[in-house]
Amino acid sequence: MPVPKYIREALKNVHENITSRYYGCGLVVPEHLENCQILDLGCGSGRDCYVLSQLVGEKGHVTGIDMTRVQVEVAKTYLDYHMENFGFQAPNVTFIHSCIEKLAEAGVQKESYDIVISNCVINLVPDKEQVLREVYRVLKYGGELYFSDVYASLEVPEDIKSHKVLWGECLGGALYWKDLAIIAQRIGFCPPRLVTANMITVQNKELESLLGDCRFVSATFRLFKLPKTEPAKRRQVVYKGGITGHEKELLFDANFTFKEGEVVDVDGETAAVLRNSRFAQDFLFTPSGATLSASRGCSEELETKEIIRDPFKLAEESNTVKPRHAPGGAGGCCGQRKSC
Repeated sequence: MPVPKYIREALKNVHENITSRYYGCGLVVPEHLENCQILDLGCGSGRDCYVLSQLVGEKGHVTGIDMTRVQVEVAKTYLDYHMENFGFQAPNVTFIHSCIEKLAEAGVQKESYDIVISNCVINLVPDKEQVLREVYRVLKYGGELYFSDVYASLEVPEDIKSHKVLWGECLGGALYWKDLAIIAQRIGFCPPRLVTANMITVQNKELESLLGDCRFVSATFRLFKLPKTEPAKRRQVVYKGGITGHEKELLFDANFTFKEGEVVDVDGETAAVLRNSRFAQDFLFTPSGATLSASRGCSEELETKEIIRDPFKLAEESNTVKPRHAPGGAGGCCGQRKSC
């Protein structure tokens, strides 16, 4: 998925000493961010925070949290530089030194954020369910976790989990991709929505032999926390357009792209997400089968649409590969970061 121009421009405004310390494995900038309250898990030196700072504007706020004190101090060092560069009267970014699975201990309040993001960090925490429970607690209803991470094609064997190099490369701690949906449902999230996926190859013969049949993919998912409402029903929706950087077309996930003014038939799950999140104002809704007078174009037939949830399937279809080199051949997206 190409990086929108407005995000590329925002990246240019981030100090090079911040971008040079970037260790993420994907782009974690969702849409419709104006005035939002955002929490960045594992913010590192703050690259994504400073990008998001520009997009939420002075009325929004971004909080970055990271367990590495040195990284947090680097991020804080450049706070005044970025606020002046962005033309903001007061800082709209805060950095916290703490662990992402201990948000309550860090003072992060219940239902205080519209969006939580994470960039290749959750895989470094052994208790991933605890991280997601904390995220669910701090999200407002209608909010979402938008995150990129590494996933495995099967349950990762103990010898891979305990391998220091593979753990540091974000492979040893990778979650079996099917377990994400199980954990999400147990906590209360809607089913994960797959956005992008890229295959990862380890170009190191010794490590390849250790991995055996286990494959890895870098994938971006979005998880929504919705209020308990009536059972979701299929709907026809029309994107009204106008979201910054996505005025004419909104690529919501791997399954749905909404073009301005075009009728799209969506399943109940998708309709519930759109109606109960920050995207509600951007769509017109009507029961499936009815006619939307404000629309144009053809409606999409949901019966013929296969919903893609498997990141390996999406990565294979898009035929994209991200090589991974381990020392003496490796050095992955996560650099030298460690979990608590």
